[in-house]
Order: sequence, then structure tokens, then C-alpha cells
Amino acid sequence: MRIGIIGVGEIARAIVTGLCEGSDEAPEVLLSPRGARTAAELSERYESVRVCAGNQEVATGSEVLLIAVRPHDRHEALTGLKVPGDKIVINVMAGVGNDELRHLLATDAPLVRAIPLPAIRERRSVTVTYPSHPVVDPFFERLGGVLPVADEATYAVFSTLTATLSTHYWYLTTLTSWAAGHGIAPDDADRYVRDLFQGVGRSLSAENRSLRQLAADHETPKGSNERIRTTWFDESNSTALREALDALLTRLRD
Repeated sequence: MRIGIIGVGEIARAIVTGLCEGSDEAPEVLLSPRGARTAAELSERYESVRVCAGNQEVATGSEVLLIAVRPHDRHEALTGLKVPGDKIVINVMAGVGNDELRHLLATDAPLVRAIPLPAIRERRSVTVTYPSHPVVDPFFERLGGVLPVADEATYAVFSTLTATLSTHYWYLTTLTSWAAGHGIAPDDADRYVRDLFQGVGRSLSAENRSLRQLAADHETPKGSNERIRTTWFDESNSTALREALDALLTRLRD
């Protein structure tokens, strides 16, 4: 299967790496010249990857076409692109629905939305898709797993959850800067916080325990963990987070 990717940013890099790294059966991948530096790097690293002269060459030469341009660049990148109906198009543009993409491409090819995450490079990330498709779902299954959903409304909920990733990293950044402010060497604070939360990440693989149970495993009544949870992550904090998520969900569904 020949994969074409228009828009070669970090997600495209992660997908190509997941497809090709350590694989004896890497598919042929055609990359657009958008994101020229990343595209050139990937084509040098992997024999099955080639950079095309333009977006149309990618669309014409591929069987599965993945659209990964930044949403605000979609009109410039995709207007006038001819996508025959025998292609399969995967839309990974956040906030851009399939109806809009179909209108922009003027194609009757099947369109599937997907939310691949950076960990897909290690084939360790579940990808949400809508609608389910007999080619697209196995494609993401080999990259760490697939979670097809039933409708656009459900897809928007998962897309909203995805928007919390950088917030988590900033939370960790705040912890390290707090420690540094109390005299800990920044490198030591960074190393300790990374190790602390890598352990938390490993505990998430215990799927027989709910997230609430895992939280309880890490605190004792009137202990230090409970103190921080109840004094910082209180009801007003929780409400503010839910309101922020609701506001984003409303925008994604509009």
C-alpha cells in the first residue's frame, strides 16, 4: 500500500517513523514538499520514503492520502487538488470536519478523520477514527491501536481530550521550576520529576484498575498526596477545567 502525506510536520514525522522504523515491510511513502526540512530528513533516513515535487504528485501516486497540513493553511495547500474517488483520504486536521474537507477537495473519495498522537512513532498510541473503515482502521492498528467511534459528536469529545496534552507538560514544568526556586539544581529537579511521572505512566498500563483506584493507590488519608489534591485540585479548580473543556468541545462541534 502506497501512503501519501500532504503536510510534513511533527505528526507526519511520527507516522512515518512508526511505519518505517525497524520494519522489514515498510510501505512506500510519498511526502509533499511542505515541511521541506522534515521531508528531506525522513527520505534520507528511510529507503521507502520519497519527497514529491508537489501536492498533486502525492495525491495521484498514493492509494491512501493523509492530509496533515495546519488547519489555517488548508485552503492554500488543498484548493485545486484533484483527488480521484478510488483514493482513501485520512483527515488529521484538528477542527476541520469531513464535510468541509470534501467540499474543499471536491471529491467523492471516502474520508476518515483520525487523531494520531506523537507516541505513534513508537507504535504505542491508540488513534481515534471516524467513521470506521476497513483499510484505515488496520493501518492505525499496526501503529499502536485504533478506537473507531460512532459519530462526529463522540469524535469531538476525544479531540477535546487530546487538547490537554501540553497542559500536562506545563504542569510538570511548574513543578520543576518550583523546586528550582527552592534551591534544587534545575537539572536535578527535571530528572526527578521526569522519573516520578514516568512511573505514573507505567502504572497506567494496569487496565484492571480504574483511574480513580490508581489515584487512591498513591495517597493515604490525611497524607501529603491527599493534601495537595484537595487543596489545589479542589472543586473550583475541577469546575474551571470542565468549563474550559466544554468551551472547546462547543467550538469543535460548531
